[in-house]
Amino acid sequence: MISEISQRLHDPITYALPAIALIIIVEILVLRYDEDDTRRFDLRDTRASVLTGVGALVVSTVSRSISLLVYAWVYVEVAPFHLPENAWYTWVILFFGVDLTIYGYHRMTHRVRVMWAGHQVHHSSEYLNVAVAVRRKWAQWFEKLMWLPLPLLGVPPVLVFTMQSLHLLYGIFAHTEKIGKCPAFIEAVFVTPSHHRVHHGSDQIYLDKNYGSILIIWDRLFGTFQPELHRPTYGLTTPLSSNSVWHIQIHEFAKMFRDVRRAGSWRHRLGYVFGPPGWKPVATGTARGGGQTESSYEAPLPGGTR
Repeated sequence: MISEISQRLHDPITYALPAIALIIIVEILVLRYDEDDTRRFDLRDTRASVLTGVGALVVSTVSRSISLLVYAWVYVEVAPFHLPENAWYTWVILFFGVDLTIYGYHRMTHRVRVMWAGHQVHHSSEYLNVAVAVRRKWAQWFEKLMWLPLPLLGVPPVLVFTMQSLHLLYGIFAHTEKIGKCPAFIEAVFVTPSHHRVHHGSDQIYLDKNYGSILIIWDRLFGTFQPELHRPTYGLTTPLSSNSVWHIQIHEFAKMFRDVRRAGSWRHRLGYVFGPPGWKPVATGTARGGGQTESSYEAPLPGGTR
């Protein structure tokens, strides 16, 4: 079973790499020779995005191979039934299942610091262009765990990987400022560049909004939708100011571990790891001798100290 699936595990992302590279080059040329767009990209930032993406592809290839073994075992040994691979309803279930799973996981990556420490890589650029679409984390352990429910529900593992890759390819379209608003019915149902520009904004009104992958309906249903009101300020709320690929990947983990090391209790340590970005204990009450005691906790506004 595993060998059969392995032979068929062809990643659409790999086949699309030449087209993605061409799109990035064309967009750079358009931005570079349009005076109004020169402030919307930086070659050093683009280089960091591309190198980050290459590293993420290598990590993903290894982690997909390992997770395939787990998915295949769950599918064969644990799943109570198997959905037929070629049935139309399997693909419908798969499409909505993957889209909803991505929404839920994406929302968690913005609200749990240890997950945000990886995901912030994608938000660390102060620009929004196609190159940013490939600016992805190398810490992908949570990303593979989130797909377990699908093979458990009888979805063939190879289809899970294929659909995930198709969602990533759709994201190429969403990462650009060269496409304005789409027709109203598309804006109402699908994630558009306008919606995703909001998601990458660090303005307070835009923080932690528009998590959808292909469908924007989940954001509308669960109260995380925000229309684009003005051009966003891209990047983290505390700008990274570095194009070092290594620093982009680890800086938030380093800050998190520093906070954990300095924490005064295990409760605080857990808060720094599993609380939202920017979580910190606040001092309330007065101890004997006039000192402050930490007895309550502060959860930051959405977006924390991103």
